Amino acid sequence: MAEAWYQPSVRTSWQWQLQGQLDTRYNVDVYDVDLFDTSVEQIQLLQRQNRKVICYFSAGSVEDWRDDIRSIPAGAIGKPLDDWAGERWLDIRNKQVWRTMQNRIKLAAKKGCDGIEPDNVDGYQNDSGFPLTAQDQITFNRFLAQSAHILKLSIGLKNSLGIVPELVDDFDFAVNEQCLEFHECDLLMPFIRQNKAVFHAEYQASSDLCQPAKSMGFSTLLLPLALDGSFRKACP
Repeated sequence: MAEAWYQPSVRTSWQWQLQGQLDTRYNVDVYDVDLFDTSVEQIQLLQRQNRKVICYFSAGSVEDWRDDIRSIPAGAIGKPLDDWAGERWLDIRNKQVWRTMQNRIKLAAKKGCDGIEPDNVDGYQNDSGFPLTAQDQITFNRFLAQSAHILKLSIGLKNSLGIVPELVDDFDFAVNEQCLEFHECDLLMPFIRQNKAVFHAEYQASSDLCQPAKSMGFSTLLLPLALDGSFRKACP
């Protein structure tokens, strides 16, 4: 039976670039690119090269340069994100926030993305300015997954390691930053056990980066923190 939407399996190869001129030369299965800044033409070019295209946007925060910020009530905009200028946490319990993110998912479908990577879906673990609970986060993240699947889009769970057991059945793959650096990669194994890809990035070079990643079945890259395409090292 054909898949209703793209479901990347363990060890699927990938490239992740969210800034700068998009380098389309990598021979990989998946490109993860910015939803807003990547043109329909670029998406179609990658797909003609037999790449699947995952489109990134932030679901749990708002960036002050996004056009749709006007659709979010001021009372649902919280504290700034550490180290990311112009970006603030959102109250993911607010239904207008839900509608805004649903519209972003619709934009991904309209542009022809094969899937989405909603970011900052772990606000309950951060100083967001709102009393968010793990259950609030699970409810919101499941809403994102259901909204994606209705439109036949694949969806990845970004970080959010504390609620992987509750959400692994709802999501098609995982995207993780720095689980080796923080010694928490074992929390992603529920995805591997379901033959769902774990797209994994580290930002600090290490001589023992690839061996543990390979043994766990992760699709691991060493990348610049800016995700600007300036360099890329893939574990074989």
